[in-house]
Amino acid sequence: MMKSLCVYCGANFNGDPLLLKAIEDLALCMVDQNIQLVYGGGSVGVMGVIADEVMRLGGHVTGVIPQFLMDKEVGHLGITEMVITSNMHERKQKMADLADGFIVLPGGFGTLEEFFEVLTWLQLGLHGKPIGVLNVGGYYDHLFAQMEVMVAHRFLKKSNKELVFNEANPQQLISKMMGFSATPDEVWFKDRNLT
Repeated sequence: MMKSLCVYCGANFNGDPLLLKAIEDLALCMVDQNIQLVYGGGSVGVMGVIADEVMRLGGHVTGVIPQFLMDKEVGHLGITEMVITSNMHERKQKMADLADGFIVLPGGFGTLEEFFEVLTWLQLGLHGKPIGVLNVGGYYDHLFAQMEVMVAHRFLKKSNKELVFNEANPQQLISKMMGFSATPDEVWFKDRNLT
């Protein structure tokens, strides 16, 4: 059972009503199932929207932000708990440690970097937590198409591509993630073709 989800998302928000609805639906799903939000601690962009919505619904929000970003006054002051780290690496590790799973919302370079890092950790057997992409309006379609190219060129195993859940509906995504049961060792052995 997932008690917390780390949500990776952008520090910008383009005002897309479809994205806003997906964020609201995701927040509602999480609060209804008593799943706490772990996120990057920002008050701006998609980060601020998801944090505000979970708080509005009475949920629990833990932000994790490095001191240099807190100093720039982008830290959210209205959430349940804020963890301040000394650097970005410590931030990402802390977010991963606090979460029982990971969801990726639309974002930019930082969001993709966080996604691929935690996905690589899963591939290497460093954790056994589910990873889902909330693919709102086909935002990540080209990313998944690139993964198919990587499989076709034999730089990525199909079994590793399938470690990621790809859904446009938040409830369906969370339901699929709750069914994920691989242990870190099982993921690693599967990657090595040993099982």
